[in-house]
Amino acid sequence: MKTFPEGFLWGAATSAYQIEGSPLADGAGSNIWHRFTHSPGRSVNGDTGDVACDHYRRWESDVELMKELGLQSYRFSLAWARILPEGRGRVNQKGLDFYRRLVDRLLERGIKPNITLYHWDLPTALDDRGGWLNPDIDEWFADYAQVAFDAFADRVPMWATLNEPWVAVDGGYLHGVHAPGHANLFEAPIAAHRLLLAHGAAVERYRAGGWKHQIGIVVNLEPKDPASDSPEDVAATSRAHTYFNEQYCDALFLGRYPDGMREIYGDAWPEWPAADLARISAPLDFLGINYYTRALTRFDAGRAPVFDARVSPDHPARMTTGWEFHPEGLTRTLLWVKERYGDMPMYVTENGGAYPDPPTATNGRVDDPLRVECYRQNLLACRSALEQGVDLRGFFAWSLMDNLEWSAGFSQRFGLVHVDFATQQRTIKASGEFYREAIRTHGASLA
Repeated sequence: MKTFPEGFLWGAATSAYQIEGSPLADGAGSNIWHRFTHSPGRSVNGDTGDVACDHYRRWESDVELMKELGLQSYRFSLAWARILPEGRGRVNQKGLDFYRRLVDRLLERGIKPNITLYHWDLPTALDDRGGWLNPDIDEWFADYAQVAFDAFADRVPMWATLNEPWVAVDGGYLHGVHAPGHANLFEAPIAAHRLLLAHGAAVERYRAGGWKHQIGIVVNLEPKDPASDSPEDVAATSRAHTYFNEQYCDALFLGRYPDGMREIYGDAWPEWPAADLARISAPLDFLGINYYTRALTRFDAGRAPVFDARVSPDHPARMTTGWEFHPEGLTRTLLWVKERYGDMPMYVTENGGAYPDPPTATNGRVDDPLRVECYRQNLLACRSALEQGVDLRGFFAWSLMDNLEWSAGFSQRFGLVHVDFATQQRTIKASGEFYREAIRTHGASLA
């Protein structure tokens, strides 16, 4: 039976605003997602992260759930405003202590902490000063990173600076469907560049501190295929690939932005100093890749500036998000990174599927066969990539538990663990049992 390589790391992932609840507790400051979800019409059913999964108060039992699932690592994010209520300056010791207790307990249970510094929840106080458009924000972020490194870097083996900067910009600054809710063609490329500069500044701080563990970044990637062979669809697919896949990775690993970005943004695309690109492209220890689907792409004249739209074929395993179930795209994505940017350690830092689960478990069980098959096929896709020479070091399921799916509220469930949001009762789903067996057998159970 085939197994995964020795040392392959099995984990699950969450983010702070999606699970913690108590966003203003114990002296924490507000963040842009707190403000966004409390603005009428911004989230499905007006759902907010005020309670979410109540992880801020239930973290101890949640760690025991992780142990029960057999997780070897837990990827989570820090809430910047919980640690620095004004985004900079004064440290909120109670917020820092929350994460200190969590890190220590994970280590006690033999679970490696994997910390993401920024998973979209910018402190409101910094947003009021321009947020990711402010030319000083890279140093603000580096100062925040320094606080986290000083507190935890001696015993946290994996760090990611940013999670999915593409989503933070496309949703938050170009289309206005994510916090902070801007829709401005000229702001989007500035925000993207500032995010990457902040990443580079944080990596500099980490290296300067002499810590011997790993630091990287997490990007979301997906293959783009034309919905037809029409010139319009083919051209839209090429633009979408440049905008989605190459924009951030080229800057990070080639030290330049792809030529197609000027075509996409036109006069809104700035020229950036070479020193900025040198800072952004400093060497990393790993690349985290979040993969969910591919994009079957058609031309759409109403979706500037890329003029693309996603076509989602009908399929029994299509996700409740509308995404196509396409596991072979994961293999393609991992191979594409290797071919374009060279050999590097990679982790699948998010992968999973949103499927219909009942609000309440029945007799202590939640059967989710579509999600089970989703994980089986995606893990087999990882194994295929490994067999083709990709240096894949680990896999993190998204998500540990059902949570607040950003502006979609609680309408989308991704968890290995079911959460009854009325009672906060946790129930390990059939997919969680499947994943536990995959971990136990080191992938042999996949067949």
